[in-house]
Amino acid sequence: MANICVVEDDKDLNFAYRVILEKEGHTVVSAFNGDEAAEKLQNFSADLILLDLLMPVKSGVEFLRDYDLLHVHKEVKVLIFTNLEHASEIHEAFRLGADQCVIKAWTAPQGLIKIVNDILKSRSAVR
Repeated sequence: MANICVVEDDKDLNFAYRVILEKEGHTVVSAFNGDEAAEKLQNFSADLILLDLLMPVKSGVEFLRDYDLLHVHKEVKVLIFTNLEHASEIHEAFRLGADQCVIKAWTAPQGLIKIVNDILKSRSAVR
């Protein structure tokens, strides 16, 4: 299974995503903002980052700018999981290396698992 970093400021959603992903056999670390995610990723080799965009302290887009996916962490897949629709932040996240964007409100837990597994399969197919 995969190493996944869940970056979500809503404590209930963060916990729910963690439980769902751990039940699938993934190893999960949680962060509640971009600064905390960057800190945790120093000691955790993530295969996938599940990233909210609107967070306090450091947003998802700010995290992506600092994390430098385009150059340093190319193998890490990033799934934007947000309630923003048609926002400039989503376009910026893709420009900075995000792989896919999913609207939280439209995605049931089973849908999240399918999306995560599909992204991880595409990651292993490239290797």
